[in-house]
Amino acid sequence: MSQPTSTLQRPPGRWGVLFAAIWLVFLLDPARVAWEHRDTAKGDLGLIATLVFAGVYLLLWVRLRADRARLVVHPAWGEAAGWLVAMAGLAVTMVWSLGEAGTASAVYCAVAAVMLLPFVYAAVLVLGIAGLVIVLGETRPTWDSGFGTAFGVFAAALAVFGIQQMLLRNIELVKAHDENAELAVENERTRFARDLHDILGHSLTVITVKAELAQRLLDVDPSRARTELADLERLSRDALADVRRAVEGYRDVSLPAELARARAALAAAEIRADLPNSTDDVPSEKRELFAWVVREGVTNVLRHSGARRCSVVLTPTSVEVRDDGRGSAEASRGSGLTGLQERASLVGGTVVTRTLSPGYSLQVVVP
Repeated sequence: MSQPTSTLQRPPGRWGVLFAAIWLVFLLDPARVAWEHRDTAKGDLGLIATLVFAGVYLLLWVRLRADRARLVVHPAWGEAAGWLVAMAGLAVTMVWSLGEAGTASAVYCAVAAVMLLPFVYAAVLVLGIAGLVIVLGETRPTWDSGFGTAFGVFAAALAVFGIQQMLLRNIELVKAHDENAELAVENERTRFARDLHDILGHSLTVITVKAELAQRLLDVDPSRARTELADLERLSRDALADVRRAVEGYRDVSLPAELARARAALAAAEIRADLPNSTDDVPSEKRELFAWVVREGVTNVLRHSGARRCSVVLTPTSVEVRDDGRGSAEASRGSGLTGLQERASLVGGTVVTRTLSPGYSLQVVVP
C-alpha cells in the first residue's frame, strides 16, 4: 500500500511571485528619487540598494512559498535572522542615500518580519519599525510626519498576518488529513494481517494434523488414509480461496473472515460473542452464502437488538445468528433480508426468522 502524499507538497507556482511583485510598486518612489540623483554617489548607491532590496524581497517570497509547499511554518532562526539583517541593511542604505523616500522599505521589512517570525517576535519588530519611522519623521525638519508611513507598516503587517493565519490553518488541516490517512493505512494493514491470521490459523493447523494422520494411516488403513487426503485437499482449496478473497480486497465475502470481523465488532459493542472457531464442516459451495448470513445477522444485532449476547451456529446445512435482545422488527423490514432470500433461493435455501423470548433468530437452511 502506498503512503499518502500531502496535497500541498507541490512546487510553488509563478502566480505567487507575480502577486508579490505587484506590491513592489511602492518602491517606485525611492527608485524615482534615486534616478533623479543618479549623477551623485548617493543617488547611484540608493538606486542599487533599491533594486537589490526588491530582488531580496522577491527571493524571500519564493523561499517562503517553497517552505509552505513543504508544510514548514517558519524557517530556522538563523535563516530568518539572515533575511531580516540583509533587508534591514539595505533599508538603512536606502534611507541614508535617498532620505524620506527610502522609508518605503519599512513596510517590506515589517511584512518580512511577520512572514519569518512567530507572532510575538514579529509584533515587537513591527512596533519597533513603526516607532522608528515616526521618530525619523518627527526629528527630521525637512521630512513629513512619519505617522502615515507607520500606519502603512501596521496595515501591511496586519494584512499579511491574516493571510498567514489562513495558510497556517490550511497547513494544519493538511497535516491532520495526512496523519489520518497514515493511520487508516496502518489500521488497514493491521486488519489485513489479523484477518489473514484468523482465516489461515485454524485451517493450517487442521491441515497439518490431517497430513500427519494420513501419513500414519498409509500402512495401517489405506482406505481411511485416502479419505483423510481427500479432506486435506478440500481444506487446502478452501483456505486458498479464502486467502484469494482477502488479497482481492474482500470483493467476495469469506466465511472465516466474516466470523473474524463479527468477533471484533461484537467485542467493540460490548456484546458477548459465542462464535464457532472452525468452518471445516461447512461445504465449500455454501460458505459464501453463510458468510452473507453472518454479516447481515451480526449487523442487525449491532444496529437494532440492544443485545448482551450473540451466538452463531454452523452446521453443514444451516447457519443461525441469534441474540438475547429486544428483537429486530426493523431488520425484518429491511432490504438485507430480501437480499439474503434472493441469495438463498439461488441454491434452494430458505430464510427463517423467529422472535425468541427474549431475542431474535435469523437462520438460513440449505438442504
